[in-house]
Amino acid sequence: MRPEAQKEAGLEVAVLVSVGRHPVTGRARRADQDARGVELALSLDRARITLLHAGALDEESENAMRGYLGMGFPAMTLVEQPQGADVIPALADKLNEARPQLVIAGERAERGEGSGLLPYLLAERLGWPLVSGLADVEKVEHGVATLLQALPRGQRRRLQVRLPAIVTVDAAASAARQSAFGPAQRGEIEAEPAAMTWDEAQPEWNVTPARKRPKRLKIVKAASARDRFKAAAAKAEGAGGQVLTDVTPEQGAEAIFKLLKDEGVLR
Repeated sequence: MRPEAQKEAGLEVAVLVSVGRHPVTGRARRADQDARGVELALSLDRARITLLHAGALDEESENAMRGYLGMGFPAMTLVEQPQGADVIPALADKLNEARPQLVIAGERAERGEGSGLLPYLLAERLGWPLVSGLADVEKVEHGVATLLQALPRGQRRRLQVRLPAIVTVDAAASAARQSAFGPAQRGEIEAEPAAMTWDEAQPEWNVTPARKRPKRLKIVKAASARDRFKAAAAKAEGAGGQVLTDVTPEQGAEAIFKLLKDEGVLR
């Protein structure tokens, strides 16, 4: 964060954190995007930060929560919710009680539904504005935050939003610092009971193992100004292309099928 970007003293910030899953081993860990949200909160000068998690506390989730405490926090708040509960009402009640000026969350969870809808449903329930894909908070003055939003191909867009507001971060935000073992073990997880609402739709779902998704186009999210300029100015390569004229529908379909197989979209 640039030193000339002055933040308001006493800015109240709440960071929503969740239990992540390691992409290779499947073990519980701190979620990458949520950890980036914590790192963003730590970059705000003189901000009072609260870590907030809604869920049940067991051995697996406790290890993940201590990964956030190891980033330099003496305690965090756990809003107790059993498995299968809808956490939106409990989180909304807690935020209404705490009244933070800025709420930071990851774009989507690494476990469970992973739909990315929680910040949007929470913003709708609270009546707060929401900004997604945040890369940085430039300044907060007179109740208005100036934000830097990440766009495809490494581009950035400057926005202003009146607080209180909810923002979400993804891989465009700064990487999280390493979690220190000592502070992680000394930190306290303060459990608070909350009203519980069952998720009535979840029992009707049919959960199956995920299949490998088709190959997608590469989206560049560069960190430096030089990389962003190169990505924005780059032109798509046309090597290996083929121009078809006066061909039958069968020949055109065969050429398209061959291209999709060569690009790895079809297997």
